Amino acid sequence: MKIDPNIKICVVGLGYIGLPTAAVLGSRGYKIHGVEINPKAVETINSGKAHIVEPDLDILVRAAVTTGNLKAYTQPAESDIFMICVPTPLTDDNKPQLDYVRSATKAILPFLKAGNLVILESTSPPGTTEMIEQIVLEESDFQKGDIHFAHAPERVLPGKILREVVENDRIIGGIDDASTEKAADFYSSFVTGKLLKTHCRTAETAKLVENAFRDTNIAFANELSLFSEKMDLDVWELIRLANHHPRVNILNPGPGVGGHCIAVDPWFLVDCAPEQTRLIRTSREVNEAKPHWVVDRIVAKAEKLKSPTIACLGLAYKPDIDDLRESPAVEIVEELQRRNIGELKIVEPNLESHDSFELTSLNDAIDSADIVVMLVGHKPFLSLPTSRLAEKIIIDTCGVTNR
Repeated sequence: MKIDPNIKICVVGLGYIGLPTAAVLGSRGYKIHGVEINPKAVETINSGKAHIVEPDLDILVRAAVTTGNLKAYTQPAESDIFMICVPTPLTDDNKPQLDYVRSATKAILPFLKAGNLVILESTSPPGTTEMIEQIVLEESDFQKGDIHFAHAPERVLPGKILREVVENDRIIGGIDDASTEKAADFYSSFVTGKLLKTHCRTAETAKLVENAFRDTNIAFANELSLFSEKMDLDVWELIRLANHHPRVNILNPGPGVGGHCIAVDPWFLVDCAPEQTRLIRTSREVNEAKPHWVVDRIVAKAEKLKSPTIACLGLAYKPDIDDLRESPAVEIVEELQRRNIGELKIVEPNLESHDSFELTSLNDAIDSADIVVMLVGHKPFLSLPTSRLAEKIIIDTCGVTNR
């Protein structure tokens, strides 16, 4: 399919997925009506800037806004294609929270017309796309088949989103064959990766399985770090040696698992079939327990000192981004604050400020610290000279000093 500049696209949710997608589509010539409930974010986007940190996103947003192909609003409008890119968090008891999807569906309902395509990009439990169709059919005069519905889960890596939105293979799952073909035709206009067609429920589940697989592998590495501590072994050396086996590729441990996907998606599978997902549940429990284990290690060291200063290096859930969603580093720092075991010096080079933490410079944190806790492998931390860490107590949860 060639890009038709007359096709109007409404992207609901201009966050970490919605805004890059809208900017890419706008830069290709589509007319994008972006929807974001945060008025400040709308103002920022319409000024030609991005309200999230992602390499080159500012440039693409500015280009799309300047050409008139992208404009943000707080409400939807009539369009040909609607893309739902809203959050799908968990409840406190690890159940899928789909209120944002329901709200987005009801928000676009007055603007739908026969022949429209509604695409759910939000990572969702099996059956969510069918739920969207059900809401539309129950709350309108549309008949089944009047509107096309599909799920096309994103599979992008923060820091590489703009490239991967275009280059990654995409699973396209329609609610019926006609919806699948219509959605695949649209994605073919800007995606260079393969388009893998299936049913929407399979597409929804495939994304969850991908992240549950990764979560399980991380849990194995994190469990090895607990075992190594117990047995007085160097976990980094242990994994490095084991990985010399030609068919072994153990991941590196960390302080836990963060990000909206890996820390959340496995619970969607567990919620669907608890008795059939015991390994997936156990992996989640291992990874969710890891931050508490890290805190206990820090407390044990701090209790041996009088009024210690503790440098906490990193808040993001992975290196070199500003994304704090489900970050184990944030959880660790919050718990250290609650326990009040010493003065905290918190460093996050990818943020200018934080609502709950007072941030400091890396130099100030290192100079004043008795204990240095490596929580995220940001580039500035990797280049720290060994001499700067001399005579400090080092707790390295992510292998910064090992590298």
